[in-house]
Amino acid sequence: MGQRTPLYDLHLALGAKMVDFGGWDMPLHYGSQVEEHHQVRRDCGVFDVSHMTVIDISGHQAREWLQYLLANDVDRLHGCGHALYSAMLNEQGGVVDDMIVYRTEDGYRLVVNAATRDQDIAWMQAQLGSYQVLMHERPDLAMLAIQGPQARHKIAELVTQSRGVLIHQLKPFEGRADGDWFIARTGYTGEDGLEIVLPADQAPGFFNDLVGAGISPIGLGARDTLRLEAGMNLYGQDIHLNVSPLAANMAWSIAWEPAGRDFIGRAALEAERAAGVQLKLVGLVLEERGVLRAHQVVRIADVGEGEITSGSFSPTLSKSIALARVPMATADRAEVEIRGKWYPVRVVKPTFVRHGKTLI
Repeated sequence: MGQRTPLYDLHLALGAKMVDFGGWDMPLHYGSQVEEHHQVRRDCGVFDVSHMTVIDISGHQAREWLQYLLANDVDRLHGCGHALYSAMLNEQGGVVDDMIVYRTEDGYRLVVNAATRDQDIAWMQAQLGSYQVLMHERPDLAMLAIQGPQARHKIAELVTQSRGVLIHQLKPFEGRADGDWFIARTGYTGEDGLEIVLPADQAPGFFNDLVGAGISPIGLGARDTLRLEAGMNLYGQDIHLNVSPLAANMAWSIAWEPAGRDFIGRAALEAERAAGVQLKLVGLVLEERGVLRAHQVVRIADVGEGEITSGSFSPTLSKSIALARVPMATADRAEVEIRGKWYPVRVVKPTFVRHGKTLI
């Protein structure tokens, strides 16, 4: 038996198919993964993401420590409520984890991946050194993601007046507290929406309210196809300890300036950049029948080989798509080996769908 979120019994009552995910018992779907996918793209749905790890950072050296710990620069957070995406690297430039960092009234809030919780906390504690910083993990909190073009409108009608006003005021990549709730306009689907952190004992009631209002519960299956269509990395597949952010379509999240900021992994990234980055993350589209899967070999004529990191059938595009790490010289065509046969694929930018629009 794995760990369970406060909504475990509700998932069972709603007929969810439960699976292990990073040591947690989580809903894969509630009947139809494809219909759940379309529901988020066309309207909205609610995900239980209470397995994610929330860590509050405070102390008078919190800023300096995070500037050293993260590849992105928290000085880019110009005031309370702003958020940024960052990688946390090891000395070799590999990705320990990726996360969202929020600036709060008391310091910073980090939301990190569930499967990497132990690895992350051990790494962070090992980097504390003499920094005057307090790390406070928040297992007392739950987290719901309500995603889709109608998400903010529908949620604003179900919460208190002050929370409704806040929801309408939030800009993308902002998060603010209202009482004991923390409401952020962030997500992992490529659609607009909210991530709401709230006391664990309030989560079942609020989840019930959402479902009662006609907002469909969405499982991990649709979450994966939605994030894949949006070109978002999944830790453990597209990024991991042996992958540089420069080879993972994450160069935009590295703050090279100011030049004097010495973050963990900087020297390795600078050396990689100076030598010439050898690999890149691209999107693949299979025009024929078949399914692209992780670890399938990608062959590029006169260039070399690469490998699919994530792949699946895209419900929005009705095609099989993938993210793949390939040589930098790869152009717009390649081949993928599926069950001993080579299939032609189109190479595209690694973002297939955003805000309901096809980008390929």
